[in-house]
Amino acid sequence: MKKYILYPSMLAIVASSFAACNTATKDAAKDEVHNPASQSIPEESKPLIGRWDLTVIKDGKETPAWLEIKLSGFNTLVGYFVSDAGSARPISHIKLNEGKFSFEIPLQWEDGTGVIAVEGALEGQEIKGKLTSNKGNVFEWTGVKAPYLVRQGAGTLGKPIDLFNGKDLAGWTTFGGESHWVVKDGILINEKAGANLVSDQSFEDFKLEAEFRYAEGGNSGLYLRGRYEVQIEDSPLDRHPGSLYFGGVYGFLAPSEIATLGPNQWNKFEITLRGRMVTIVANGKTVINNQEIPGITGGALNSKEGEPGPIYIQGDHTGVEFRKLVITPIK
Repeated sequence: MKKYILYPSMLAIVASSFAACNTATKDAAKDEVHNPASQSIPEESKPLIGRWDLTVIKDGKETPAWLEIKLSGFNTLVGYFVSDAGSARPISHIKLNEGKFSFEIPLQWEDGTGVIAVEGALEGQEIKGKLTSNKGNVFEWTGVKAPYLVRQGAGTLGKPIDLFNGKDLAGWTTFGGESHWVVKDGILINEKAGANLVSDQSFEDFKLEAEFRYAEGGNSGLYLRGRYEVQIEDSPLDRHPGSLYFGGVYGFLAPSEIATLGPNQWNKFEITLRGRMVTIVANGKTVINNQEIPGITGGALNSKEGEPGPIYIQGDHTGVEFRKLVITPIK
């Protein structure tokens, strides 16, 4: 009698197993679409997704900014924002409703409390909107799609150019405060925090060689094309490498190691920039190898990424010294 009771029970178990397997297969098939390259992008989001070079009007002056909008999962928009100062800030959620988008970002180096609110919309091939500071100040902005800056071929090195002649500030202009730049015994010296220094010549693709020295607690930077800062900082060697430390592209690219020789020593950068791709050799060690710079960094002169730009040295943080600045254009 037991076997007649057992067989129906076994059949029920087998049937339920097949049903569960079938349901799991359907669920798995529904959840398999995780490949961003073939993922369907919501129609409303399509024209917004990408990188944007922004221009913000503050007190009648143009200031640069940058925005990246990305799709996270099936429908959520996230991104990064760079203001005219500081580093790239993550955006956890960009709301999009009837063609208008908005988001908030936390404060970084701004005074006070609260958040910065940004709103905008697509108008033709541009985006336009308003930025409201944590103090209630409202600034209008416009944005255009950032160029890809893709280069073909290996490129050819041209003739090296001495940006610093070892005698005076010929070929350079100061901006952004009182200048404390002087030349002593063949060394270019920023004696204390003050004006920044920008080259009169502009460049597109190049290799830059710089030999520099900073004191304890030193903080400066070299801006490539006046838009992308390579960090010079007295970073302790026991820190995990980060994009804000020595040899990093500020807020974007972290070096593989902090390869500084330390304060009061002559350090050397060899930086090659082609399009957006950058290689940084610090004191003989390749710490960033042909990595893409996504966008401008805080403190950039402008957001016109498709144009050549100067070399500029950050002088508004601390003093710094240079004994060599040689740039070799790449064609």
